[in-house]
Amino acid sequence: MSPGSERFPSRMQTLTTRVVMAGVFFGAVIALALSVAFSWTDTLAGGAGGGEGKLSEAAQQAFHSPPGTCLTWSAKDASDAHQVPCTQPHLFEVTTVVDIGAKYPQQAPFPSLDQWQDIAQQQCNADVRPYLGHPLDPYGKLTTNLLRPTSAQWSDGDRQLRCGLQFAGPGGTLQPTTGAAKTQDQSMVWAPGTCLALAGKGVGDPIDCGKPHSYEIIATLDLAAHFKDGYPKLDDQKSWLDTECNKAAKDYTGSADLSAKKLTLGWDSREQESWDAGSTKVNCKVAATLQDGSGFQAVTGSVKSGASNSSGQQQSPPPSSSSGSGGGN
Repeated sequence: MSPGSERFPSRMQTLTTRVVMAGVFFGAVIALALSVAFSWTDTLAGGAGGGEGKLSEAAQQAFHSPPGTCLTWSAKDASDAHQVPCTQPHLFEVTTVVDIGAKYPQQAPFPSLDQWQDIAQQQCNADVRPYLGHPLDPYGKLTTNLLRPTSAQWSDGDRQLRCGLQFAGPGGTLQPTTGAAKTQDQSMVWAPGTCLALAGKGVGDPIDCGKPHSYEIIATLDLAAHFKDGYPKLDDQKSWLDTECNKAAKDYTGSADLSAKKLTLGWDSREQESWDAGSTKVNCKVAATLQDGSGFQAVTGSVKSGASNSSGQQQSPPPSSSSGSGGGN
């Protein structure tokens, strides 16, 4: 193994506070995160204290989409949600329609966020494999989400939910995908040249490499191109990636001395469950890790040959927070 080469710390999901999102990461179903994604709230159009806004016709149609429909939006509250062909970039794909009227009759109050979490976990995970026709990678980019009625729709008796699939970044922001979920590569990889923000000591969403970030993706490699006889042991992956990611680093950086920049080369590996789901691609990436191994420190600038100089910059420990912070993907 080359000096200084190591895998970065395991990825954790940042938890934020708005829409129900069910994620499966590193073998365990995480408590459903709440982030700005796909749920209309009482302040949709009226503003704080202004009452619930009326959904547009396109948003109403999006809310009542059948399985196989892809949706996208640009407003943070998804108030401009609309249907698009799945061949176009989108943020959400409806996988199943669930009616919870038997458990929540007409007089039932609008569920709390904790109740929505439970509902999503109970309703949206079981039908994913039949919809895809193959396993959902528990460590992959796609996670389940719940599209729920507004409180006004609930009061009118609407008890239909739309479960779906989406790609949420480490910081919780939804990332566009192209193509139907059943045909997508689920590998958790980013395009070379992508930098991910620094969130505390961990990883956030994609950010301009000129801003402080946690790490930069320098290459995407396909394990299946080398390991043609089935799933490779983790040690075999590590040995091959040590060689190939170092080659990629030389090409990407113009043979820069990463150690002189206080930077470390790292990579991902793939678990058997990911391999069985067809996820065989991995990232090669560069970062500056904290001396105690507890996470990342800020890097500013790209390491790509011809770009502005990049180096690790020591930072003060982040303030404590009630939300989680990410590690490497």
